[in-house]
Amino acid sequence: MPQAPVASAPAPPASPLTGHGHAAVVGLQWGDEGKGQIVDLLTADHDVIVRFNGGNNAGHSVHIGDEKFALHLLPSGITYPGKLSVIGNGVVVDPSPDTGLLKEIDTLAARGVTVDATNLIVSGRAHAVLPYHKAEDKLYDSAVAAAWDHDPIGTTGRGIGPCYADKALRSSAIRMVDLLDAESLHGKLKRNVTIKNAVLRALAEVCDADFEPFDADDLFEQVAAWGARLAPMIGDTRRTLWDAESAGRAILFEGANAALLDVDHGTYPFVTSSTTSVLGAATGSGLAPRKLHTVIGVAKAYTSRVGGGPHPTELDDATGEHIRQAGREFGTTTGRPRRVGWLDLTAVRYTAQLNGVNALVLTGLSVLAGLDTLRVCVDYELDGKRLGDFPPDAATLAQATPIYEDLPGFSEPTGGVRAYQGLPDQARAYVERVEAFVGVPVRIVCVGPRRDQVIRRG
Repeated sequence: MPQAPVASAPAPPASPLTGHGHAAVVGLQWGDEGKGQIVDLLTADHDVIVRFNGGNNAGHSVHIGDEKFALHLLPSGITYPGKLSVIGNGVVVDPSPDTGLLKEIDTLAARGVTVDATNLIVSGRAHAVLPYHKAEDKLYDSAVAAAWDHDPIGTTGRGIGPCYADKALRSSAIRMVDLLDAESLHGKLKRNVTIKNAVLRALAEVCDADFEPFDADDLFEQVAAWGARLAPMIGDTRRTLWDAESAGRAILFEGANAALLDVDHGTYPFVTSSTTSVLGAATGSGLAPRKLHTVIGVAKAYTSRVGGGPHPTELDDATGEHIRQAGREFGTTTGRPRRVGWLDLTAVRYTAQLNGVNALVLTGLSVLAGLDTLRVCVDYELDGKRLGDFPPDAATLAQATPIYEDLPGFSEPTGGVRAYQGLPDQARAYVERVEAFVGVPVRIVCVGPRRDQVIRRG
């Protein structure tokens, strides 16, 4: 593929929201903020949509009219015709047709959305999640819980952590490009299965679980067939993005999971295994950091979390159940009820600073309708002292008590409002308090999950 001349590269077109051609969308809480809706919205202003981290443990929902598309590996812009979707090297890809990428492709095809080499390219450098990773994920979480006599971290069991671990170990890793070389793939699987069976057998003994050893030849037949189907879509995404940049095409980066689940900057160890903040956009895609100028941070008007880990504002009462039901807070990937609570502004300010956010999006405002008082966490207290910031240590956060500020609630439903001034006074005051505390302008308010339920400000 010939390389476009750099010197004459035109500037990407300006987005009405971002003001720059290249932008990233990241979640500022523990996930499920509605990032998919915003990526879907902004895809109209961009040419290339890039997933740069995570795997199919993430779930983004896109609502088009009355139709809902649940996406896990495919970028949320895949439903737009004429756009290129990219799965970058920072993603770990489950290629399988039962739980992974091929399943998503087949599901979309059945609904009239074509996914092929014309609109999707998967990095050959991305690592492949294989069946033994999923078995290891579940057994390891159970074994740790049994050995330590405490609740497990709460993995989705999709094999994400073990795959990233193999990536770091190097010798046992299999990348998507390896699926294209049958001889090499067969040899690597035979070697890996020997080691994995031994590891899985030991883990099963710790937690007294059943274990079915893998057969390398059977596994090879499976994985080679997956590779054959995906082969036209596997390529050098770094070069694809460079060519797009050189040609002046606008690129949108889509972060999976959310910043409080970042392996370095989240509530470790109750995090995922990748860099979920915008800091991973460059390493997870291969496009230089200086090319990205605009970061859109998405936060929900309340807080939710799936799995274990601290959640200072969690509500285990009727108010919490009201929010859960009104917000349909059940996992896109797992179906598990999410833990819900009041908006933690201290946490959002921390992640906004971490990501260098230029613009805020506030979703889920309509969920709060009908509550007389709305509480927001503005600090934490521990041992009689205010912390003044989000603590980086999960144990500290778990012991801290939230300090709340109360705001008046609103009773009017907002799902049908299409202009900011049409929102109830109390709802606007809530939005503006978020903006003032975080120190970043709220440019979009979402009053529902559909494309037409987006209110732009400024």
